[in-house]
Amino acid sequence: MKIDNIAFGGEGVGRVDGFVVFAPLVIENEVIEAKIIEVKKNFARSELVKIITPSQIRINAECKYFGDCGGCQYQHIRYEDQLKIKQKQITDLFERIGGFSGNKIAPVIGCPQTFNYRNRILVRSQWNGKAKKLLVGFRKRNSHWVVEINKCKIAEPGLNEQIPEVRANPPKRGGIKINLRIPPEDWVVPDHSFFQTNYFILPKMVDKVRKIFQSNGSEYLIDTYCGVGFFAIELAKFTKRFIGVESDKLAIKAAKENCMKFGAKNGDFIEGRTEDLLPKLLEKFSPNKTSVILDPPRKGCAPSAIEQLRKVKPSQIIYISCHPATLARDLNILCAEGVYRLEHVYPVDMFPHTQHIECITDLRLN
Repeated sequence: MKIDNIAFGGEGVGRVDGFVVFAPLVIENEVIEAKIIEVKKNFARSELVKIITPSQIRINAECKYFGDCGGCQYQHIRYEDQLKIKQKQITDLFERIGGFSGNKIAPVIGCPQTFNYRNRILVRSQWNGKAKKLLVGFRKRNSHWVVEINKCKIAEPGLNEQIPEVRANPPKRGGIKINLRIPPEDWVVPDHSFFQTNYFILPKMVDKVRKIFQSNGSEYLIDTYCGVGFFAIELAKFTKRFIGVESDKLAIKAAKENCMKFGAKNGDFIEGRTEDLLPKLLEKFSPNKTSVILDPPRKGCAPSAIEQLRKVKPSQIIYISCHPATLARDLNILCAEGVYRLEHVYPVDMFPHTQHIECITDLRLN
């Protein structure tokens, strides 16, 4: 079977007698032998048996667990080509789901450090009755079983040092799920509050958001789903006044501490849901002089918040998302009937060697 392209999620797409077959760990234009393991109405899934004609961009994976562990999808591909694949996937999603032109998609911003970059990992355990031992590691690819792992190539070294400690102190019964993390040195971040997972690319990300914000000439900033206040505080000196909104009580407390710590005196943080607070906040500032940052969870923005934005019409929306499909869906609604226009999409490779990609988008009021 010849691989036609790589779908979002990392699987290769081929066809057998016109019927779509997905295969893992492959590259576009490779010819492979695969074994069908599941057949659905419109497609089938397969496991790779062997590569008959390898791609020129195929390399040996750095990690010995690659292919078995479900954490990475692209370690067998040169990094510069991973970025091209991700850009193509983003372009396809925005055209297919959002109805946007592919020329809106900028080249992917690459990460300066492609290994040992993750500052947070989820370690799991599972009892293997046959081997009579506790497995500690990550989920197996396309499975709920655990692959035993001693060291993760994309995790920061400090996290890998903690894995033996987890293994040495197993639960008395059942499995465990433990979030191991290395908190940022300068920011107050509660244990269960969100912070970006890759510190190495964060300066590039902040710089891009700042340039987008400044290019609009806005005087005011509303940072929704703001977490511990990262973007609002980073942009504070470029605004007359800012407001951050977050439903997590501990995160808001931390945001206020960070605000004092970094001397951002021209703003405040409010606890509550974005969809509940947005109308009053938009009335408080002049919409034609206001930019709104949306940085929601993977599921996307609350529909009521999107409708409020379309109604009050702030001059700019900077939508940041780790899920391109829900992002394209939400932008399609925001831009419906010409209320907003999409200027640019800036993909950021926050997660090298994996299927995931962050996007920063710039929407302007028509």
